[in-house]
Amino acid sequence: MTGHSGRFRRWLNRAPSRSDSRGVSPTGSDPDDRQGEHPAGAGGSRGLRAWLTTRSVAREVFLLQLVLVVLLIAAAVLAIVVQTQRDIMTDARHRTLAAAESFANSWGLQDALNSDNPTAKLQPRAEAARKAAGVDALIVYKLDGITLTHSDPRQIGKHVIGPYAEAARGKPFTRTFQGALGLSVVSAAPVKDSSGRVIAIVSAPVTVENVQKSVNRQLPLFLGTAVGALALAGGGAGLVSRRLRRQTHGLGPTEMTRMYEHHDAVLHAVREGVLIVGRGGRLLLANDEARRLLDLPADAEGHHVGDLGLDSRTVDLLTSDRAATDEVHLAQDRLLALNKRSTAPYGAHHGSVVTLRDTTELRWLTGRAERARERLRLLYDAGVRIGSTLNVERTAAALAQVAVPRFADIVAVKLRDPVLQGEEPAAAGTKLQRAAFAGLAVDHPLHPVGELMGFDPGTPVAAGVDQGRSMAVPDLAGSSEWRSQNPERARRILDHGVHSLMVVPLLARGVVLGAVDFWRSGSSPPFDDEDLSFAEELAGRAAVGIDNARRYTRERTMAMTLQRSLMPRGLPEQDALEVAHRYLPAQAGVGGDWFDVIPLPGARVALVIGDVVGHGLHAAATMGRLRIAVHNFSALDLSPDELLGHLDELVTRIDVQDEDTEAGPAITGATCLYVVYDFVSGRVTAATAGHLPPAVAYPDGRVEFLHPPVSPPLGLSSGLPFEPIELSLPEGSRLVLYTDGLVEDRSRDLDEGLEALRAALAGPDRTPAETCATVMQALLPTRSADDVALLVARTRRLDPARVAEWDVARDPAAVGPVRNACVRQVTDWGLEDLAFSTELILSELITNAVRYGSEPIHVRLLHTRTLICEVSDGSSTSPHVRQAKDTDEEGRGLFLVAQFAEQWGTRYSPRGKTIWAAQAVAPDAPPRDEEPGEHLPGRRGHSGEG
Repeated sequence: MTGHSGRFRRWLNRAPSRSDSRGVSPTGSDPDDRQGEHPAGAGGSRGLRAWLTTRSVAREVFLLQLVLVVLLIAAAVLAIVVQTQRDIMTDARHRTLAAAESFANSWGLQDALNSDNPTAKLQPRAEAARKAAGVDALIVYKLDGITLTHSDPRQIGKHVIGPYAEAARGKPFTRTFQGALGLSVVSAAPVKDSSGRVIAIVSAPVTVENVQKSVNRQLPLFLGTAVGALALAGGGAGLVSRRLRRQTHGLGPTEMTRMYEHHDAVLHAVREGVLIVGRGGRLLLANDEARRLLDLPADAEGHHVGDLGLDSRTVDLLTSDRAATDEVHLAQDRLLALNKRSTAPYGAHHGSVVTLRDTTELRWLTGRAERARERLRLLYDAGVRIGSTLNVERTAAALAQVAVPRFADIVAVKLRDPVLQGEEPAAAGTKLQRAAFAGLAVDHPLHPVGELMGFDPGTPVAAGVDQGRSMAVPDLAGSSEWRSQNPERARRILDHGVHSLMVVPLLARGVVLGAVDFWRSGSSPPFDDEDLSFAEELAGRAAVGIDNARRYTRERTMAMTLQRSLMPRGLPEQDALEVAHRYLPAQAGVGGDWFDVIPLPGARVALVIGDVVGHGLHAAATMGRLRIAVHNFSALDLSPDELLGHLDELVTRIDVQDEDTEAGPAITGATCLYVVYDFVSGRVTAATAGHLPPAVAYPDGRVEFLHPPVSPPLGLSSGLPFEPIELSLPEGSRLVLYTDGLVEDRSRDLDEGLEALRAALAGPDRTPAETCATVMQALLPTRSADDVALLVARTRRLDPARVAEWDVARDPAAVGPVRNACVRQVTDWGLEDLAFSTELILSELITNAVRYGSEPIHVRLLHTRTLICEVSDGSSTSPHVRQAKDTDEEGRGLFLVAQFAEQWGTRYSPRGKTIWAAQAVAPDAPPRDEEPGEHLPGRRGHSGEG
């Protein structure tokens, strides 16, 4: 089918083609039509050719009919060919299936298959059956795929692979596939023995090529029929077209009138001038628009164009044979765009048609539109550049740079001094400071950046700045008011060629932030009212950016001030750790990262670091609240896990209160790490609330991260307890606490940051200050989007000679020996001035433990910057203060301890409690001269633990 379709298309391509049209007579009809019948022979051929090349309705109808007939005939031939091919293919399927099944069920086939040489017996029978059935082959296959018979003897004995599984299962089938004979229609039938078992397969193929040959034999009949039908249809269409051509040969009065009315309406209503100039330069036709544009007289038609008072250049164009496209000619006060073309190919008379278009207003409008586009583009660029920074000076500089030289030659921005500081400007006052300028030479006469300037009260410039009104001075040389401000400076400005000025205030929220001076010099045109409106628009957009930068500067300054007031201004004095720290605020603003070092009783120090989500005033204030809360909780001498538990409850309560009062974002999500180092034992206890683990750099160069049990950030109210981690550190180890801004950013994930921190801490021992510098240099990003806090503490150990301990039996008689031993130890340390007070404090504390506590009872003296007396027992009951009466013999023990000790308190442990008291041992500490008995009557005292 494919081959026949291709031949049919090639036959169509060889058909004679129609010639192209060559022209149309002025009336739209063929000149030969007016002569009646065409002469025979060559004259008839010429008439037919002329008719075919005529652009007429008859020709178009003929071509349309001919195309439709060709399409219908082609579709019919195609359908017949397809149907014929389908019928032949169906017949081939039926013949092959019948041949295969007949041969498979033929008598003696099973005996031949079971013989010693099946091919010798079956091949002659198969060839005879093939010829009788009219198939291309009759093939017998064994079930193992070995060919027993074939029309091509070379294929006998070969193993064939084909879709015969269905026949092997006992079902005949018919398919089309590629076989040894080529693309064929193949039917296969199973050969069954007496028990119904399939023992062989018979297939009968018919090649598609043979099927196609059957179709090809019928194609000439189809094509002959199609040619005959085409000839008949073409002849009929020709007769119809000739009749139509004769019927439309002439137009009646009604048609002519309607044609003229349409022509006249279009010609005179169009907004473009039309002239038709004949041979010799005579004006044949002019429409109304042409008469208006050229100011032609009423009787202009028929006159020579040179007699109509036109410009000589225009006359030369109209009388010449030259074509023109959008040539601009002057006609009185108008600029006309002329287009000229010859009418020779289209009309009976040689001449030219000219169209005219007034471009005077169009050019003016085009110029204004281009100017408006440039101004809009400038406003867009200004919005992009001015709003890209939150720095007041840089915002002012961006305003000056974007306006030069596209709008002004020189731009100077001056702002009120409070605006530069981020403060709200005063309601009045003309003192301005130069903030930025652009477009000036080195020797410019204007005020330099940073200089404070003012204007005389009552002048237009001063009034404009104070009241927020713009002012334009198109001619500076002719303005006496402007020159009177500073005659010498005005003269220098005029000498530099500056001739026009606009002063536009920077207004935001109804407040004047400053003013912008726009200057033009040289050949630039002076400013006009339109320029002033645009300058006000530009200054208004810039004022919003400057005000945003001012407010950001103010908030940042306030946040930094608040943060500096809330952050530790200095590290407390203590001997347990050598501490260094670094803090770097984020580029986006002050955040909520914080740290602290808190001395604790018992020669211990707490290291704290935390991170509050967000930036700005709220984050800084929240950081201060958390830091104060940690200080208060640490005064209770709680363990790290207990302290974080209380802090979590506090954050939850604060969030609920802030939510009720709409005070701002919640604190939930803040993290905290609390680490306690014991100066005596070298033991570290740490607990975390969602914060990153601390790092430990050992003296031998090893680095590891302490991973306390995972706990959620503060305020989540998960109900899970905070679990601590404890370990002992050798002296000289460095504890490193940090926030996520140091190890995590957009270009580096957390794991990479922790490995980089490990690498920076590894290596030789360094001081905490050197460690901070190394870590910041190695990990600090170029532009940090988050705060960075770093705290490094190197551990120390208290000299064992400065520690004294005793176990005390629960016997009042044991108090005296221990007390005396403690006094001797204090004397051996050279603290004789504290012997009496220490004896009194220990006597009260040990006696209280013996009487009200439980075993084990332990006494410890620590000689650090202070002398610390500690008495521990196994009871968790805390002593309490009560009002002792004058006749009471008890209840004044704690009062005596408080009088002689600088500090005292109680801390709890899993095995009981410890009551401690600290006394200053500084050389300049003044001795106590008062007697304790002077304070006893009527004072608050200490009762027992019961």
